[in-house]
Amino acid sequence: MNKILQKCLWPFITLMGALAVGGIAINRGEPINALWLITAALCIYAIGYRFYALWITSTVLIVDKTRATPAERLDNGRDFVPTNKWIVFGHHFAAIAGPGPLIGPTLAAQFGYLPGTLWILFGAVIGGCVQDMVTLFLSTRRDAKSLGQMARDELGPLGGTAALTATFAIMIILIAVLGLVVVNAMKHSPWATFTVSATIPIAMIIGVYMRYIRPGQVLEASIIGVTLLLLSVVGGRFIDENETLRILFDQEGLTLAWYVMAYGFAAAILPVWLLLAPRDYLSTYMKIGTITLLAIAIILLQPNIKMPAITQFIDGTGPIFSGKLFPFVFITIACGAISGFHSLVASGTTPKLLSNEEDICMIGYGGMLLESFVAIMAMIAATVLDPGVFFAINSPAGIVGAEAVDAVAKIASWGFPVTVEQMQTLAHQMGETTLFARTGGAPSLAVGMASIFGSAFGEGLLAIWYHFAIMFEAVFILTTLDAGTRVGRFMLQDILGNVWPKMGETSWIPSVIFTSFVVVAGWGYFLYIGVIDPNGGVNILWPLFGIANQMLAAIALSVATGILVKSDKLKYAWITGIPLFWLVTVTSTAAWQKVCSDDIRLGFFSAANDLADKLANGLLPPAKAAVAPQLIFNLQLDAWITISFVSLLWIIVFDMLRVSLRHLQGKAVPPLTETAYSLSHLVEES
Repeated sequence: MNKILQKCLWPFITLMGALAVGGIAINRGEPINALWLITAALCIYAIGYRFYALWITSTVLIVDKTRATPAERLDNGRDFVPTNKWIVFGHHFAAIAGPGPLIGPTLAAQFGYLPGTLWILFGAVIGGCVQDMVTLFLSTRRDAKSLGQMARDELGPLGGTAALTATFAIMIILIAVLGLVVVNAMKHSPWATFTVSATIPIAMIIGVYMRYIRPGQVLEASIIGVTLLLLSVVGGRFIDENETLRILFDQEGLTLAWYVMAYGFAAAILPVWLLLAPRDYLSTYMKIGTITLLAIAIILLQPNIKMPAITQFIDGTGPIFSGKLFPFVFITIACGAISGFHSLVASGTTPKLLSNEEDICMIGYGGMLLESFVAIMAMIAATVLDPGVFFAINSPAGIVGAEAVDAVAKIASWGFPVTVEQMQTLAHQMGETTLFARTGGAPSLAVGMASIFGSAFGEGLLAIWYHFAIMFEAVFILTTLDAGTRVGRFMLQDILGNVWPKMGETSWIPSVIFTSFVVVAGWGYFLYIGVIDPNGGVNILWPLFGIANQMLAAIALSVATGILVKSDKLKYAWITGIPLFWLVTVTSTAAWQKVCSDDIRLGFFSAANDLADKLANGLLPPAKAAVAPQLIFNLQLDAWITISFVSLLWIIVFDMLRVSLRHLQGKAVPPLTETAYSLSHLVEES
């Protein structure tokens, strides 16, 4: 009987997945239940992991559980530490799961629910999960070297230098957007600002508790930490209702940006155990717990998706960001399907903790599957809202008008009715003064999550649920921001170490302080650009974020493809080659449009020229005229950065093709740098 069930299980899962995907894809005009999206996701993920991922690890990569990992061989109790696989999974997931899987799908919902959902499902299984797993494996076999170091060693000086330069520069852009999202979520929201701020000392308290007070009592510390996080949400209401304390936490975006920069600097120089590790650990509980709770609520409620499958904005006229469905749905979804940032975590930090190669599939492929599921939850939370409400929250005042009456009239003209009274009532329920033009994706996602939680577990607590969701999003963001800043510090130290070896010592305090300051100053400037932008910064920075992120993924896949070819595995090179080809096509097209388009809402140069003309002719209001020179410079800078990124990407791709061709022809190429086999004593002990 059990054998019959086992034989029927996977055909049944495949059939259910096919029916769910088919129902999502062909449905038009009638409401579709959100359960279909969850069913499709779970079935596709299960099939991808069981068959594709395990085939890659056993046939292509050939993982060896008896082989000692860098964490074991180079164990120093600080950077290299063999760690329990579930703690490594938690650290890895916390580090990779930033705002991308939450914000990207939310913003991409302006195209409708269908395009983004399909890309999240299939892009992750074929592209993102493969990139993460393969990069983790290759770095583990190379003493946990970073992506840039592997590129330099495996491709040579040209491709390696281009990869090092590109990855560091792209990292700066990625972190800046993380900061912008959290600033927009906290701006003029005392409740949200207090709750998010409280997560920092809570993490430090737990870090001290686990290291000095009760070492080894992980469960005990976790219960205390999660309890304190939940109390911070309730405490935020007290702050919001107290006139004296409210003023302290009611801050402008620029002030909050400075606070975020200070936090990033502190997180980069403080010991890992004090802030980074406990924050990652606690945030993993919050992330997995909240997503599980959201999935349960959706199963209980079975809400209908209210957003159309496809909207008229696939033509590029969307209010949230400009650009047509291709290539910008792929650029906008970003981390929910494939993320270049993951390659930095998979090659910079996680291999230093991995105690057994056998866990690579679960941590690399499985971690990305979980992030993709987060993206599906975000898509559902955004699209169960009335479309009019969704666009009222996410459309900048520069597009729909600064006055509420003008905004609802503009949105209604698109065919998505909404009223001022409806938005005022919703804001009051969420404990906010207004929800109009709360750009960035985080507020609308929080409203969607709060609506689902409230309907399932009590509508009288909508404000609590809303700020719980804001805290949940901020935890996602800040864990990636501090991890990203630290990784950026390591990358800069590696680069400077080629000039002055002392600067390459990751524990030398002067090097730590200097490189951390440079990294924070770099992303802090772009955060400043986004904060002062009258349109909320999303239209400028998110496409640049998406392009940069996907280019970084393409760089990682280029390195992986080159190593597979050099390892005489040409017949398997398609597993990284196919997603590489797609990403190069998408990013190059998006970069071309952002640089060369005549549409002032799409092209950087055209927007800068239009703004310069209006400034010269005195057509700008005084407030915008005051910042116009800075905005013009920023737009031009963004254009040149995009040109630099795509140029570096093509240099790396061509260098990879050159090295691969030379290897196939039997000519000299840089040798493989995989470390020699060493028997794991951890396996012997177990």
